[in-house]
Amino acid sequence: MINSYTDLIKKLKKSSNKERAKSSAWFFKTGKGQYGEGDIFLGITAPEQRKIAHQFQELSFIDIKRLLKSKIHEHRFVALEILVMRYEKGSDQEKKEVVNFYIKNIDRVNNWDLVDTSASYILGHFLYDKDKKILYKLARSKNIWKKRVAIVSTAYFISQGHYKDTINIAEILLPEKHDLIHKATGWMLREVGKKSIVTELAFLDKYCNIMPRTMLRYAIERFEQNKRAYYLNK
Repeated sequence: MINSYTDLIKKLKKSSNKERAKSSAWFFKTGKGQYGEGDIFLGITAPEQRKIAHQFQELSFIDIKRLLKSKIHEHRFVALEILVMRYEKGSDQEKKEVVNFYIKNIDRVNNWDLVDTSASYILGHFLYDKDKKILYKLARSKNIWKKRVAIVSTAYFISQGHYKDTINIAEILLPEKHDLIHKATGWMLREVGKKSIVTELAFLDKYCNIMPRTMLRYAIERFEQNKRAYYLNK
């Protein structure tokens, strides 16, 4: 296990790829006025980043925070992967420390892949048997990434057969304008449907007429064609 922040930065730089970096900058919408404006990419695949994170699991919270503050996207991704690994292997007290750190630095969980690689594995797991009011606070914030953290965190609840919070947060997010929230919410509704189609259909029957179109399309993606058509044309 390697603990040096400097070694980690060097290893990430060594793994960089200019062509992939250019492609990632386009894919993650880093242009002026776009959701990823200002993000810098090294061009490292997610599997390679996870492999590198595995080697630096003992990195201090101080150094993880340095990574999260970086404008380089892969620095933040690796930082969050380290936190997930630390959380999964940690004692109850260590899990709590990771969660507190995650919440304190949540402003740096600021792109959809950063949310998706961390929210349910840290916040979702931790809050499953606890008060979930922080998720509702995040869902009502003006920040799209905090909203996405709120809904994606419920993926763990869904895996455990608990759908109430997903449905409640999806209701809160119905007026949201950003398609990244539409996609995430539709995705979570689809996951609910895999476990309890009755629960998903009840939501769709109630809200399909007012749901953002992208949210609806994501939610019904796995439906048979006639059922998809029914909800799209209802």
